Amino acid sequence: MGKRVLVVGGAGYVGSHAAKALAQAGYEPVVYDNLVFGHRDAVKWGPFEEGDIRDGERLDAVMQAYRPDVVMHFAAFAYVGESVTDPAKYYNNNVLGTLSLLDAMRRNDIGRIIFSSTCATYGVPEHLPISEETPQSPINPYGYTKLVIEHALADYERAYGLKWAAMRYFNAAGCDPDGELGERHDPETHAIPLAIAAALGTGPRFKIFGTDYDTPDGSAVRDYIHVSDLASAHVAAIPYLESDAPSGAFNLATGRGTSVFELLTAVERATGKKVPADFSPRRAGDPPVLYAVAEKANRLLGWSPRFIDINETVATAAAWFMREQKTGSEETL
Repeated sequence: MGKRVLVVGGAGYVGSHAAKALAQAGYEPVVYDNLVFGHRDAVKWGPFEEGDIRDGERLDAVMQAYRPDVVMHFAAFAYVGESVTDPAKYYNNNVLGTLSLLDAMRRNDIGRIIFSSTCATYGVPEHLPISEETPQSPINPYGYTKLVIEHALADYERAYGLKWAAMRYFNAAGCDPDGELGERHDPETHAIPLAIAAALGTGPRFKIFGTDYDTPDGSAVRDYIHVSDLASAHVAAIPYLESDAPSGAFNLATGRGTSVFELLTAVERATGKKVPADFSPRRAGDPPVLYAVAEKANRLLGWSPRFIDINETVATAAAWFMREQKTGSEETL
């Protein structure tokens, strides 16, 4: 078995896909998760240790037992709306929890971390496409917590020599093409699973927020990056950090924008069913268009997304949800 990677939050959506990608690349993923949002059955490629990132003693015990070479950090609360109504929850878990993790790494001489950041650190950019040099100006506490952590990583490097990579995701989408992992959030806020659930009749009608944007079809445009591509970027960051290359942030995106209406068309094509939808006013703070360039990740990590066509991305998600629906129906017979 190759080097060990402590995958914090590895029972969640992106973290579990990363654990699979690590195993396929010859690493041993050790998943550490409190299972508040993660799923025990998503841990399939290495040991599982239950624990919270704010529990320093538990982190010490796990790190001393496995001696990981690098940490991947996915554990965070990530509901934008909730972060506005309950910011204390987000600062306590996302910021204080991450500082707890970083300090445990220091105590146990682990000097490399790959951090799950977000495009929410950019806020509403003045210019497109978004690059890593785009000013960061979050518009919600969730984005602020991620930005605070990015600053902490840089400070820890200057003071303690920590090597780090912050992966700024755009809209994570899709499911494992092999069907071994899916997307399960409660509550679900991501557009693709909501649209698929509406089409399959397992969820409410899909809400389209705003149809009067200055875009080709009037609906908001976003950059949807496949979760397996996110996972492969994290794996690519390990040899990059091991080479003593400069720490820094990387956009993970396709460079293409997909409108809400284009997304619904892709869901209908993948499921063979109409997506029942209702029109709602724009949500405050929602920019009309967001898409990014990931040239830096391509140049320095040797990474590029495999899934560029939104139809392919949606098809992987629809296949998983339809299989889950079929399995659930068979269990009730």
